[in-house]
Amino acid sequence: MSTTKLLRHISDPIDENHNYDREIEASERLVGSPFTEDRDSVSLTLGEPLVRTSTARISTTSQLAIVGSNICPIESLDYEIIENELFKQDWRSRKKLEIFQYIILKWALCLLIGLVTGLVGFFNNIAVENIAGHKLLLTNNLMLKEKYFQAFAVYVGCNSALAAAAAILCAYIAPAAAGSGIPEVKAYLNGIDAYSILAPSTLFVKIFGSIFAVAGGFVVGKEGPMVHTGACIASLLGQGGSRKYRLTWKWLRYFKNDRDRRDLITCGAAAGVAAAFRAPVGGVLFALEEAASWWRSALLWRTFFTTAVVAVVLRSFIEFCRGGKCGLFGEGGLIMFKINTENSTYGTPDLIAIVLLGVIGGVFGSLYNYLVDKVLRTYSIINERGPGTKLILVVGVSILTTCVSFGLPWFSQCLPCPTDLDDQCPTVGRSGNYKNFQCPPGHYNDLASLFFNTNDDAIRSLFTSANDKHFQLSSLFVFFVSIYCLGIITYGIAVPSGLFIPVILAGASYGRIVGRLFGSVATLDVSLYALLGAASFLGGTMRMTVSLCVILLELTNNLLMLPLLMLVLLISKSVADIFNKGVYDQIVKMKGLPFMEAHAEPFMRQLVAGGVASGPLITFSGIEKVDNIVHALKMTNHNGFPVIDEPPFSDSSELCGLVLRSHLLVLLKEKKFTKKKVPLRSEILSRFKAHDFAKAGSGKGVKLEDLEFNEEEMEMFVDLRPITNTSPYTVVESMSLAKAAILFHALGLRHLLVVPKTPGRPPIAGILTRHDFMPEHILGLYPHLNPHK
Repeated sequence: MSTTKLLRHISDPIDENHNYDREIEASERLVGSPFTEDRDSVSLTLGEPLVRTSTARISTTSQLAIVGSNICPIESLDYEIIENELFKQDWRSRKKLEIFQYIILKWALCLLIGLVTGLVGFFNNIAVENIAGHKLLLTNNLMLKEKYFQAFAVYVGCNSALAAAAAILCAYIAPAAAGSGIPEVKAYLNGIDAYSILAPSTLFVKIFGSIFAVAGGFVVGKEGPMVHTGACIASLLGQGGSRKYRLTWKWLRYFKNDRDRRDLITCGAAAGVAAAFRAPVGGVLFALEEAASWWRSALLWRTFFTTAVVAVVLRSFIEFCRGGKCGLFGEGGLIMFKINTENSTYGTPDLIAIVLLGVIGGVFGSLYNYLVDKVLRTYSIINERGPGTKLILVVGVSILTTCVSFGLPWFSQCLPCPTDLDDQCPTVGRSGNYKNFQCPPGHYNDLASLFFNTNDDAIRSLFTSANDKHFQLSSLFVFFVSIYCLGIITYGIAVPSGLFIPVILAGASYGRIVGRLFGSVATLDVSLYALLGAASFLGGTMRMTVSLCVILLELTNNLLMLPLLMLVLLISKSVADIFNKGVYDQIVKMKGLPFMEAHAEPFMRQLVAGGVASGPLITFSGIEKVDNIVHALKMTNHNGFPVIDEPPFSDSSELCGLVLRSHLLVLLKEKKFTKKKVPLRSEILSRFKAHDFAKAGSGKGVKLEDLEFNEEEMEMFVDLRPITNTSPYTVVESMSLAKAAILFHALGLRHLLVVPKTPGRPPIAGILTRHDFMPEHILGLYPHLNPHK
């Protein structure tokens, strides 16, 4: 007898998720808990996420998390190959030519991802340099004419207008575009899906919102948003076509699955890093170390190819712009912050200073993450009040940033211009290391030289080795404190914002301070200390090592610094790990995104799979009544249902496999029903192809609300066996939960079936989903467990 009939007696759909083998006390604890929502969906309450409990419990059939600055429903991705009869028939019918075309098309998509991401990265650079350049040029010209109030009015007006434009895009069009986007991409590649993460509207707002935010003077970077942008481009190109836009080329349908999309989005994320930092190898390593949860050699080749395409595109356009054909953009090349120094030797005092930098970076980095956590929680309360409040917050932070960057240089001492300079002093144009500000002729304001530049030019100034005493210690300290604090309060507002640039600026500032303090005994140039300081702060906040090391080497073109960069990154990461997690891991947890680690928690070894698996289960017979299926789909939002074969179609009750909700909807839509309970295998195989059941792209798939059945059809039967995955992954109920969690993560599963150990029982004991492996859920069921053992 099918257990779908149990639904007739269930008044609260939450209760259907209880395990019939679980103790009554544990079941009573589970009732009414926010963890009792959709068993295929994922957990909200990951150690105090930003989604409040009251909000999470509004829906009993779907899970929510924060994507960007918006609360969205989320579900799991399915990387398992659905081996049903339709899939087997399709695979047997494929010719070698078709397989070859599939491989070629996949490489072609990687090429397109690299080309488009490179173009977008170049467009971002041109737009930011020209918009910010004209703003700074206008302000600087008024300052040279001693029209200080007019200069401030123009400066604050331009910044506020750009900030408002970025906020309007984020608040009203695509709230998911707020923030860097790296935590969302990382979560997607871990198997967590939400439509808004990679939607076309998110891509549009990410590009233009990032341009306005960076050009508007915020202490943010465009590097983090470029990772999200690259992932969105890859998702858009790899959706396998769209019937809505009539892009249904025959071969595109092979990409309508989560596995191929995952690979392409990984390439997109790597291309985003390559476009942002002009670091192709660093982009590959970033995807490997930080973004991707699954990796293989074929993916390594494709990401390397994609980032190489990005590098070629960027180099071509940068060479084109060298002649001044791109407005104010045109300086520099593929090496963004080139450090030329003849003295790269180091001694014992330098090593002591580098160890100190590593410790400082670890302490400051962990404190930075802690404060970002607190600020994000505060902003979440403000942002809940609506788009208007988000806009006010953004403009308020913009005015504060403008006042700081315009006001603090007035307190800085004017310095005489060095006599042995090739550069113009004081600087007259937009960029330069010697800003006049309020100083008399022949003098410059070192603090204004940092504040009144684009972020990239400020980093170049800190990395310069022209004059050790170019910046006063007091100015460096004030700049460090300002950037450190402004970076914390800016991240979390409703604009696309990256963390790389603020962290590099702050780290380079205190690195240069340490270099000046050790100047009498140290051998290394202060510009190299600035680089090492930036590396230490990056390691302390983001906890990456290999990818950061290579990115910094590609940024500065100084391979001699490799051993010292490795040392400072290892020290800063080790020190920071004592206090908290990396900033992206922390944000993933705060947003309520149920990220599955590659390792299991120690306390999971004390539990078995059967003790956590959900039940009583809603199962279907191999040939099921339409009414039972429709009722089950209406009452629940489950995405997978076990199928049980019963006599006379089998000798005894046995597990046939697992059928997906989306497949059931496609089958019901075509109404291949019979009045009697008889097999329809041949009719279904002749009517359907495997691609009919492929995952929908950005368009909407089949919905239950769109299906209509009369009373006669509801009493008919449908054969589920041709669309049932007959080889789902299963574990015995006595397997340790830790071992099951490692298997679940390694295979990228959405459902893991738990079968009984002893005969004479129903053929399936429960289903494990991502939700069941969340530590908070498990500790809610078994509060006596020690989470640290």
